[in-house]
Amino acid sequence: MKGTIPPLYAGTVTKYVFIESYKATPDDIAARAYEVSGRVMIKETCFGLQITGEEEEVERVIAHIRALDPAHIYVKDRGFPPGDPRRCRANLGGARPGYFGHEYEMGFIRRIAIGLEELESPSERPVHGSEQKETEGLSVKRLMELIEQEA
Repeated sequence: MKGTIPPLYAGTVTKYVFIESYKATPDDIAARAYEVSGRVMIKETCFGLQITGEEEEVERVIAHIRALDPAHIYVKDRGFPPGDPRRCRANLGGARPGYFGHEYEMGFIRRIAIGLEELESPSERPVHGSEQKETEGLSVKRLMELIEQEA
C-alpha cells in the first residue's frame, strides 16, 4: 500500500501516567519508574510519563509508581507510541491535539482524588433522624404528564 506507515514497536502498549499530587511531582514518579523500568521505554512529560513496552512490563512499572500516591496517580491508554510519525508533534508542528484534552482532564482530576481518598478512609458522619431529609421522587403519573406535554 502506498503511504502506509509500518507500526513502530509492534506488540507493545503505551500508557499515560498522570499525576496531580501534593506529595509527589512528575519527576518523583519518573525516578520511581526508572527504578524498575526493565524493558520499557519511559518518556517524561509535563503531566507525568508515557510508558511503552510489553503489556505485562508496563503494568508492573505502573503498579510500582501508583504505590507512591494511589489516589493522585492516573493511567490512560495511548493509541500511538512516542515518536510515531502519525501523531508526533515534531512531524505535525505544534502541540498534539490530545494534549488539550489532557489539560482539560487535569482540571477535574483533583475532584476525583477527593472521592478516592474518601473511599479509602470514610469519615464517620452519623445521620440523625432530624437531619435526614425525605425526598419524594417523581411519580410515574407526573412523568407521563410531562412526556405528554412535550409531545
